[in-house]
Amino acid sequence: MGKQEQFPRNPRIVVIGAGMAGILTVIKLEEAGYDDIIVYEKAATLGGTWRENTYPGIACDVPAHLYTYSFEPNPDWSHVFAPGDEIQAYFEHVAKKYNVLPRVRFNAEITDCVFNDGRWQLTLADGSRDVADFVIAATGVLHHPNYPDIEGLDSFERACFHTARWDHSVPLDDQRVGVIGTGSTAIQVTSALVERVASYSLFQRTAQWIMPIENPAYSEQERERFRREPELIAHMRKEFNHMAIDTLANAVIDADSPAMQKIEQTCRENLENSVQDAELREKLRPHYRAACKRIIFSEDFYRAIQHPNAELVTAGIERIEPAGVRTRDGRLHELDVLVLATGFKADRFIRPARVIGRGGADLDAVWADRPIAYLSLSIPEFPNFFMLNGPNGPVGNFSLIQIAEFQVSYILQLLEKIRSGQCREISASASATAEFDRERVAAAKKSIWATGCKSWYLDKFGVPASWPWTYARFAEEMEAPRLEAFELVS
Repeated sequence: MGKQEQFPRNPRIVVIGAGMAGILTVIKLEEAGYDDIIVYEKAATLGGTWRENTYPGIACDVPAHLYTYSFEPNPDWSHVFAPGDEIQAYFEHVAKKYNVLPRVRFNAEITDCVFNDGRWQLTLADGSRDVADFVIAATGVLHHPNYPDIEGLDSFERACFHTARWDHSVPLDDQRVGVIGTGSTAIQVTSALVERVASYSLFQRTAQWIMPIENPAYSEQERERFRREPELIAHMRKEFNHMAIDTLANAVIDADSPAMQKIEQTCRENLENSVQDAELREKLRPHYRAACKRIIFSEDFYRAIQHPNAELVTAGIERIEPAGVRTRDGRLHELDVLVLATGFKADRFIRPARVIGRGGADLDAVWADRPIAYLSLSIPEFPNFFMLNGPNGPVGNFSLIQIAEFQVSYILQLLEKIRSGQCREISASASATAEFDRERVAAAKKSIWATGCKSWYLDKFGVPASWPWTYARFAEEMEAPRLEAFELVS
């Protein structure tokens, strides 16, 4: 029997996750002629990050016309930087238009993926099983909430929740609200809530550099013109992309670059010019370089934190008590609502699902030191298993939709090697992955992320995990697989 006959010409493909990348994957697989596709989504609806994060003030820090699929422009964005509910609605619209929903099985969490006899054996949380020729993990990065290890957290007697589990039944107006954390989520929540509440306490462990932006609304006339002239959107996408690449993406990978110095100057001037009170200004001044942590964009945080209702609390948290937060200076901050803006476990990827590759290779063991993957896509000894926005991708540099579109195109080229009968199994080689990681680690040490701060970009060795090279290099790598970097099994 020939190779083409041994491997199904219409292979079964399982996609894990129905967020931005999962929706994209289904659309592109169908375009390529695959039709035995199922998506397993652990939640009841699609949307991923934008489904789970519904906190007040949520918005994307990538311009909306750039944070769209290239093949599905949206003329109706309300602002340059779109609010979260519009982004969620956009993905729902795309999924409906391209008939993705019939492919999705909701409330279906994958717990085990085991490679056996050339196929992936899948087990779901409800005990049901499936078999796949290919698995594409579109599980995202920011979806496992990180809860702080603070004494007494469970003792708080009133409403307490993580920003990714926002309880919209809890009243906020005229309440005493406290927020723990100062990342981009906390910054957005601060701007959205400070004028609504009786008092607002922002508990800051680490100050953040704030990059100023403007977020004007698109007028109805502008949106009508976008509808009539879609080429305008294409032009704006190019402009936004060039701006992002030139001013941020290529700056952060070289800590000594003039572009990086300009970013730092802009952030310093924003702080100096926006905060009038000298004591507050110094509390808000970070002691690390701008963009060492993921840079935060905001048009109004400094104004919000100076509101009469707001207080920036820099004394460390001693413990949580039934009535509020006790800081190390002995003060009890009495609260009605306690919000945990403490981020995500960004190194989980497909985990906690158990993934067992060829010869019993256990992903947890393979990633015991740190998650790595060749070009963030493929792992040695895990054949026919691919990731989107996996380890070491440019999660902090570019629009995640752009990244996913590049990666899906690349994966489709790998799948074609098998569909055409060239091989039965394909995965990155151990040598290519090790060389990629050596180069990545060396390059990462030159980036702004390695200049002395703690952030979710860093692995346990203190090495930045994000893509440390230029946008152009990423685009070039994604053009076509170099088959010498892969192990092909006939």
